[in-house]
Amino acid sequence: MNQQPDEISAVISCCLAGDQTGFEALYALCAPSIYRLCYGLLMNRQDAEDVMQEAFVYGFKNLHRYDESRASFKTWLYTIALSRCRNLYRRGRWWNIAGLLSLDLPAPHSDAPEARLADQDAKAAIERALLALSPRLREAVVLRYGHNLTFREMADVIGCPQKTAESRVRLAHEQLRSTLQPASENLLDALLGIELSS
Repeated sequence: MNQQPDEISAVISCCLAGDQTGFEALYALCAPSIYRLCYGLLMNRQDAEDVMQEAFVYGFKNLHRYDESRASFKTWLYTIALSRCRNLYRRGRWWNIAGLLSLDLPAPHSDAPEARLADQDAKAAIERALLALSPRLREAVVLRYGHNLTFREMADVIGCPQKTAESRVRLAHEQLRSTLQPASENLLDALLGIELSS
């Protein structure tokens, strides 16, 4: 959803005027980002598609409530989608975290079985560490690193102060650091492009 605010505003105006093509255009502009967010949180294609549809149905029905002076449309729609994802995992549906972050690790320097085994072990360690995070901390990791949101944007989507969003990312870093072995910690640093050590 990297469109200019004026472009989104024009499409929203068409929707509010009852123009069906406006809804189609708004969906086309926003669906890829919303699907990526839902999939990043739920890690299940069907669940992500279902939640994305629920988010759009709710958003379209309540489009008259959107106030661009309070939040960007992206933030408003992300908040709706995040809420729908939370509803799903409150009902006891857990996701597979393996694809949460791009765990396409660099190919080992050798095709030796030992190198492939080390690669599999590193992926498994990262997955275990991410699964150990609470849902709130996983959300912070997905929004920050999966969607490159700023702390301000994260705070708006999550519905918390900016310092709370920053704190959740910091707490996630600390928990990941304590969960991972030193070799895997260095691997996570490279994957996320962050520094986990104090």
